[in-house]
Amino acid sequence: MKQIDSLSCSDLRPVRKAPKTAIGQVLIEALPYIRKFERKTFVIKYGGSAMKDLCLKNSFAQNVTLLRKVGINVVLVHGGGDAITKTAEKLGITSTFVHGKRVTDKDMISVVQMTLAGKVNQDIVQLISEHGGKAVGVTGLDADTIQAVPCRDAATLGLVGEIETINTAYIDLLCKAGLIPVIAPIGFDDDGNIYNINADDAASSIAIALKAEKLIYVSDVAGIQVGERILKTICKAEAADFIEQGIITGGMIPKVLSGFLTLDGGVRKIHIIDGKSVHSLLLEIFTHEGVGTQFISEQDDDSNH
Repeated sequence: MKQIDSLSCSDLRPVRKAPKTAIGQVLIEALPYIRKFERKTFVIKYGGSAMKDLCLKNSFAQNVTLLRKVGINVVLVHGGGDAITKTAEKLGITSTFVHGKRVTDKDMISVVQMTLAGKVNQDIVQLISEHGGKAVGVTGLDADTIQAVPCRDAATLGLVGEIETINTAYIDLLCKAGLIPVIAPIGFDDDGNIYNINADDAASSIAIALKAEKLIYVSDVAGIQVGERILKTICKAEAADFIEQGIITGGMIPKVLSGFLTLDGGVRKIHIIDGKSVHSLLLEIFTHEGVGTQFISEQDDDSNH
């Protein structure tokens, strides 16, 4: 497995093939997980370097396609903050952030729609198609999928929304047809306003509404790090202790708290994996050890992936 992880698109040196017995062992190790998760639903939040580097984008698309091909329902929720900022700059619109959240006026929400629902979303759909998958671009506006209300800081942030309701009917329909919904996190309200929605929050709410087996965050961190090691598993009590001790800090705190709220909502497992590692999605799901951190309700829960 280390040989696989170390490969990069720029590495053109001959690579000695793994022995057939080793390849066979990997496949056998994956088999019980394939059986276990057949017809289950995984919600994957796609962001970070995995959306920018060509090699990582192709690896991710291959992984998602394979998950769908072995019978797992895959629902993809993506971000695209950097792309929004670049598009806004080209249009002469300045991006302003307050506590990490984008201030979104009427001009900026048009950029958000144009970028997330347009190029970013369709580039992901096309990439999955190139690797043999069948994906469909979706926004929260389609079939009333994401209904939102103004966020608590609307006076400062403008058209930034908080999710009120997820309508799963369209997502369910696409999954039953064997398709991969690729969802841009844009919501609406009854007055016709359109809202910029945080992609992590959208993924969490969609996972809860779908009663998903897993919510997987593909990010730029390898998981929850304590000292020199990445925790394989963390439960609520441990997370609270680590936050209190200052071991979990900064932007990881809201992600961890959100993860456990998602568990409380009925999603069985939450995973944080490093999107900068090739095939990290498959390694986390289909191997005993995994490569990231999984969140569980209690430490005596089944620790298998």
